[in-house]
Amino acid sequence: MGASGSGKTSMRSMIFSNNPASLTSRLGATIDVEQNHVRFLDDLILNLWDCGGQDAFMDSYLSAQRATIFSHVGVLIYVFDVESREMTKDLEYYHDCLLGLSQFSKDASVFLLVHKMDLVRESERTAVLHRKTAELEKASGDITVRVHGTSIYDETLYKAWSSIVNTLIPNVRNLSKHLRIFAEACNATEVILFERTTFLVIATSSGHSDQTVDPLAPHALDTKRYERTSELIKAFKQSCSRLREEFHSLEMELADFTAVLDEMTKNTYILVVVHDPTIETAAIRMNIRIARRKFEELQGDSLVS
Repeated sequence: MGASGSGKTSMRSMIFSNNPASLTSRLGATIDVEQNHVRFLDDLILNLWDCGGQDAFMDSYLSAQRATIFSHVGVLIYVFDVESREMTKDLEYYHDCLLGLSQFSKDASVFLLVHKMDLVRESERTAVLHRKTAELEKASGDITVRVHGTSIYDETLYKAWSSIVNTLIPNVRNLSKHLRIFAEACNATEVILFERTTFLVIATSSGHSDQTVDPLAPHALDTKRYERTSELIKAFKQSCSRLREEFHSLEMELADFTAVLDEMTKNTYILVVVHDPTIETAAIRMNIRIARRKFEELQGDSLVS
């Protein structure tokens, strides 16, 4: 949800329809509610409702359609345009949405996306996001919210949506636990599990994707590595599609590390990053092949609510 023109449909088209940012300007305004049923991890269906932000629609959501819109909600994603000139009205609608959630979906998670951060000078983005976060947390009262600054032109969009989807997958910790076991078997620095279609991060051997990494540690890893990988691989897949080729896997052997990206299950890809130069990519692929049956079982278990 969010005001008209805040960028809701653009981000949806990029994440779930694999459209590049360059084509989002062609998208029209959302009329009432557009629903997408996205199959995620085989048996988990994400029922995504993109709600038009025009005043007439917002008023209808909060009155006549209140029970329909706010019943059985897993996550409310409210999008704020960082340069909105009607922030007072935006916050009023947001507050009314929180009341709707408290009435019909008390356990729903709330994510707030401060969108179009690319319009803010890079040197000012951290301060602007900090100020907006404080403002939105204050407006949310006792409700726990997670705030992300996002843009369709960089990896921040994938970071936010990976966090959102992560809250909807039960037993993610068990997947991370087995990724750590797999990483030890491969002597890998890190292992990441991606959803096949969206390339959003499901789980990592490092645990929660928001954790900080000591920059002085051996083989220190970039804190934005997950989102950048999602963004780059989706761009590469789009390039393959334009050439009428299908993307299957990827190997990179560089001076500092080796990376193998391959199918793990019918709904996931796995990325294995190794800094040990003595480990061959063939050995990594063999381990992936051996582990596939186990991760198919784990994937089924992770969707049991």
